[in-house]
Amino acid sequence: MMNAINYYSIIHFLIWFLIARYSKISWTVFLTLSIGWELFELVLPFNFAIETLANKVLDIIINITGYGLGLIFKRKTYA
Repeated sequence: MMNAINYYSIIHFLIWFLIARYSKISWTVFLTLSIGWELFELVLPFNFAIETLANKVLDIIINITGYGLGLIFKRKTYA
């Protein structure tokens, strides 16, 4: 499972955390972009896009975690 996590995973987390924290996009838009990007990577001709299925699934889980935590921090700041 550790080979399914790479430094891009950290970038995924940070991007979605910051987007959730500082924007107003909905869960629907987030999921569409997150899953859509992983699907789009299937056709990209770049080395960074070549990943295992486990990595793609884990990227989506990390995205959800980052986005969810970003929303939690957003609520705590404005509460």
